Amino acid sequence: MYQKKLADDIRCPLEYGLEIFGGKWNSRILCVLAAAAPMRYSELRKEMANITDAVLAASLKKLQNDGMITRQQYNEIPPRVEYHLTEKGASVIPILQSICHWAGAYHKEDNEHTMKQCQRCDYRA
Repeated sequence: MYQKKLADDIRCPLEYGLEIFGGKWNSRILCVLAAAAPMRYSELRKEMANITDAVLAASLKKLQNDGMITRQQYNEIPPRVEYHLTEKGASVIPILQSICHWAGAYHKEDNEHTMKQCQRCDYRA
């Protein structure tokens, strides 16, 4: 089994932020939920397009453990689960939009392959 050579040693607030919403999928999941929460797993999977089920499930669990999203399970048949942003998760959306605004100024857009959420995001403002 894989063991890290170094223990997690996050001393910088920036490292903490990047650990939570950095990476390829976490910020995208947060933006998708910001645009259309609450969402069921299947709706998230459809919006995310190229993510595998295993990666989506792991990312959702991590975001939940970090207090960024909540998972609400309803006791019905068939079972229903919905994901929502928490107050902490919603507080990061303006930061992600600022990053999109900055990146939009320097990154050539490919409108054909841009995520729907990015097309609706106000990063051009």
